[in-house]
Amino acid sequence: MTIMGCCVLSRDTSDRFSDRCFNIFPCLSDPVRRSTLCMKLALVMLHVIFVGFLFILDEDLIEKSKQQPWYTSMYMLLLVVTLVQYFFTSGSSPGYVLDAMREYAKTEASLRASEISKQPASSKNGSVVVTIDNNQFGENLLGNNPMNWTKMVMEMYPPGTSVRTYTCSYCSVVQPPRAKHCHDCDRCVLQFDHHCVWLGTCIGQGNHCRFWWYILEETALSIWTGVLYIKYLQTHIEKAWLVDVIMIILLSILSIALIFLLLLLLFHSYLVVTNQTTYELVRRRRIPYMRAIPERVYPFSKGACRNLYNFCCARTSVYAMEQLPNALELEQKSVPYTCFDVIKCRCCC
Repeated sequence: MTIMGCCVLSRDTSDRFSDRCFNIFPCLSDPVRRSTLCMKLALVMLHVIFVGFLFILDEDLIEKSKQQPWYTSMYMLLLVVTLVQYFFTSGSSPGYVLDAMREYAKTEASLRASEISKQPASSKNGSVVVTIDNNQFGENLLGNNPMNWTKMVMEMYPPGTSVRTYTCSYCSVVQPPRAKHCHDCDRCVLQFDHHCVWLGTCIGQGNHCRFWWYILEETALSIWTGVLYIKYLQTHIEKAWLVDVIMIILLSILSIALIFLLLLLLFHSYLVVTNQTTYELVRRRRIPYMRAIPERVYPFSKGACRNLYNFCCARTSVYAMEQLPNALELEQKSVPYTCFDVIKCRCCC
């Protein structure tokens, strides 16, 4: 009885403690957010462990930091920039279809409001200028007249396409080309690439560029850290055996992570150059509008140079949507790409 009473008491105490934690930190009450937070803490701890062991055990690195402080400052700056980029990408929006619908509704509302305000209304006392609240009108347009969005989206598909084919069965919204419903986020994402577990968010049109830069910075940091580990082992391999074993284990883990990062960086660089997404590449035959397109033909590519420019520099709006090419454009894109076309930055791939 005493043991059972202690178990019940400890369970009540833990429940009270968890309730207090959930009241102080509401985000911990959601299992998805809690797992995402644990994943972020784990990634930060990995960075601290790999870098911390260097500065704790490597006396040569500490001495070099005193003689050449710029070297250590650059290394620490890269570490800070990588972590900041990670949290910045994790907290960014991939570009949701519902947000694009609201933005489109507000744009339509402002255009209609400007047209109506220019038309004078007749009155006994003279001309009266009519003004409309744009925000309220935008919400009414989104809620009461979704046909404008449906018409605009369906014009991006080939003529005769059924609306039902591209209506999300979960969100009940008409998806523009390259959009997909994410079951983890429970939203439709523009230019859906994948859902990143480490970041805890989707990678889409709004944050794909940030994700690429994060991979690049993480790869550079891993290479630099690996070089420091190798230099330490070359100097101290015969002195402290236990410490060397720990460093070798950490270097092995770092090498595996570096191989994965390099492959991921090369893969996403290929996607950027050809203007593709991971979902379009992996599930090409399961996407209705991609089935009729021949293999090795990239329907949304505008040439390597233009693709790079649009990816890095021309993203003024998260809600830019691309139209499917017609038959003539697909025929031009199916022409084999030559070295001379690369020099000219041919518009079609």
